[in-house]
Amino acid sequence: MTPKDPFRAIDDEARAIIARLMTASHAALAVSREDGTPSVTRVALAVDKDNVPVALISDLSLHTKALRNARSCALLIGEPGEKGDPLTHPRLTLHCAAEFVEQGSEAHVALRAQYLEQRPKAKLYVDFADFHFVRFKVKDGLLNAGFGKAYRIP
Repeated sequence: MTPKDPFRAIDDEARAIIARLMTASHAALAVSREDGTPSVTRVALAVDKDNVPVALISDLSLHTKALRNARSCALLIGEPGEKGDPLTHPRLTLHCAAEFVEQGSEAHVALRAQYLEQRPKAKLYVDFADFHFVRFKVKDGLLNAGFGKAYRIP
């Protein structure tokens, strides 16, 4: 007997949940270290003009080194609410390829303005030489909107 596919087709409800989750201020970033060991950290999250997830990360961070060595990564967006079972709260996993934005480029200048609109406290460190913007180009994703509400995002 073939198991039933647990994923639903993307619908308007799923799109609305995804849109709400994409306004999150942070995400868990999963990377692979040089030896292949997975590692997870928290990053401040924003979106660019095309709603592509972006982060501002420091060269001093181990996850930055990992992303420079292997661009493949994942973001987990969504936090459990104050009440109830944590597994009933929506969360979004995005499988991505990290793209560093060259400092001083036109893209960097535009992204800096967009990022600071969403994360104004970053003004304290956005111009430090060791900080870089990274765009997370989404390959695909998974939305878990609660028990029995799983969606595969092409």
